[in-house]
Amino acid sequence: MRVAAAQYPIDWLDSLDDWKTKTTDWVEQALSERAQLLVFPEYGSMELASLFGKEVAGNIDASVDAMGGILPDFIAHWRALAVKSGVHILAPSFPERDAAGMVRNVARLFTPAGACGEQAKIVMTRFEGERWGFVGGGPIRVFETALGRIAIDICYDVEFPAIARAQAEAGAWLILAPSTTEGVMGASRVAIGAAARALENQCYVVTAPTSGKAPWSVAVDVSRGAARVVCPPDIGFAETGLLAVGEMDAAQWVFADVDPALVASARADGDVLIFADRTKPGGSAPKAEIIDLTAG
Repeated sequence: MRVAAAQYPIDWLDSLDDWKTKTTDWVEQALSERAQLLVFPEYGSMELASLFGKEVAGNIDASVDAMGGILPDFIAHWRALAVKSGVHILAPSFPERDAAGMVRNVARLFTPAGACGEQAKIVMTRFEGERWGFVGGGPIRVFETALGRIAIDICYDVEFPAIARAQAEAGAWLILAPSTTEGVMGASRVAIGAAARALENQCYVVTAPTSGKAPWSVAVDVSRGAARVVCPPDIGFAETGLLAVGEMDAAQWVFADVDPALVASARADGDVLIFADRTKPGGSAPKAEIIDLTAG
């Protein structure tokens, strides 16, 4: 199966039709390379705030509230693209305010049959929680699809072993990690987290970041990063654990071929059995014994 990870640029949009044209063009580019699963980034939807002017786009609460009015159009468009194209699409995540006034960051996976699965971001970064007032969501989910069981860890979530562990134990062979990071440190944390989750769970992890500069946006004014597809360095996989990586900060698709049978094989009879050995001492967070050496 071929997966496509977007390094997606944030653009100023003059109309909803312009956004539909842009996203349709991106999907068609991926289809030209025979991709079957397309992964768009966290907060890639924030470019839609530009439709309401610079004053709205420069304020996070105003952006969330204005964008909420076009959420039905957003969902309908991505569903239609998945159905028409015959592929699975992880759409850009979308910040949503609920009836209680709480804002959560939600990613949606659309299938060629028109089904849609939602995964809210579990853990907020300091920026999201302290400056924006966003809250974590849940529960942790795994989606049964025609491509097998797929999970979503939105950006910061991929840096927490327990989330991916729960998903892998529920049968996920592929974890999608859409992201937005404004600097090399954040991009590096996502990359390291993705590699670690692939190693621990003997599975594939796909990252897809926003890219470029949008100084008019309060949310995605600067985006740094490179899309990548990582795997366990095991039999049948890339020996380095890196299948594909994009050019830093470029606007592009990154493609790689992934195989659920390799994940099953590695977990059952790999060069090492990291996923199975998670229940042994050192693998499942056992309690450490403290030895006092201060007495002399």
